Amino acid sequence: MFNIQKVFADEIVIENNYIFLADESSSENQAQTNKVFSEKWTKSRERVDTLAEFQKKWYLELYGFNDEKDLSSFLRKKKVIFDAGCGLGYKAAWFAELAPESTVIGMDFSEAANIASQKYNYENLYFCRGDIAHTGMKEGEIDYVSCDQVIHHTENPEETFKHLSSLLASQGEFACYVYKKKALPRELLDDYFRDFSKTLSNEELWELAEQVTELGRRLDSLDCEIDVPEIPALGIKEGRLPIQRFIYWNFMKCFWNNDLGKDISVDTNFDWYSPSNAYRYTKEEFLDFAKKNNLETTFLHEEDACYSGRFLNK
Repeated sequence: MFNIQKVFADEIVIENNYIFLADESSSENQAQTNKVFSEKWTKSRERVDTLAEFQKKWYLELYGFNDEKDLSSFLRKKKVIFDAGCGLGYKAAWFAELAPESTVIGMDFSEAANIASQKYNYENLYFCRGDIAHTGMKEGEIDYVSCDQVIHHTENPEETFKHLSSLLASQGEFACYVYKKKALPRELLDDYFRDFSKTLSNEELWELAEQVTELGRRLDSLDCEIDVPEIPALGIKEGRLPIQRFIYWNFMKCFWNNDLGKDISVDTNFDWYSPSNAYRYTKEEFLDFAKKNNLETTFLHEEDACYSGRFLNK
C-alpha cells in the first residue's frame, strides 16, 4: 500500500481516512468564502447523490473522456491522484472506485472534507482539510491533479494554479476549470456583489438564492425566445435565446434547471452569490496560466459558463 506520508513535506496525523491541516485563512475574503461553503455543503449534504450523478457526466465532457471506462483507464495509470477542492468528496470517491490501485487524496478548505471522510470509506482514499493554495505537499509527487470548479474561489487563482502545477510528477496531468467572463452588465453586477455579499448573513444569502431561483423558474416558464442584436461594447452576442438565458448570460445569474429541481438550483445560486472569491477569465488568460507554468495544453473545452482543460507536465 502506498505511504501517503511520502506526499507531504511535514509529518501528518491520519485518523481513519481523515487528515487535518488547516481550517482558517488570514485573508478576509478567503475566510468568508470558506465559511459560506461550509454552510452550503453542510446544508446540502443530503442532496449529494443527485448532484453527483449530474456532475460525473459533466466531468467527462469537461475533461475530454468518452465515458467512465475511458476515465478509469486514464486514472489507473496514475499512482497518486489529488482532488483539489473536493467538496463533499463524491468525485474523489469516484476516482477511488475507478482506480482501486491508485491512491486518491481529496482536500477542501471547508467543513466538507470532514463530512466526506465520514461518508466514503475506501482503502485507497483519504480526505484532508486544508488550503489547496498551500497544500503542504512536496513538489513532483502527484500524477493527476483535478481542480474542478474550485480554483476561482481561492484568494489568488494564478498563484494557486502555479502551486498545484508544481505538485505534478513528470508527465503528470492537471485538469482545471475556471469561470468564463460574460457580458459587461453581468460582470459589473457580479463584481459589485463580491463585496456586498460580505454584509449579508447566511440566512440572507439563502433567501437571496431562493428569490433568484424563483425568478429563473418564472422566466423559464414563459417559454419564449428573443432575437438578440449584437452589442460588442457590452459583450452581448447576437443570437436567438430563451428569455431566461438572455437575462442569465447578460445581466444576472438566475439559475434554474427543471431536471435538477428546486433544491439543487437554489444550491447553485447560493454557490454563485455567496463567496467573496469568484474570479472569471477569458480563454487567453486561462491558457496563459498553463503556459507560464510550462504545461502543454492537451485538451480544451469551452461552454458559455466556463473553460476547462487538461495540461501536461512535459
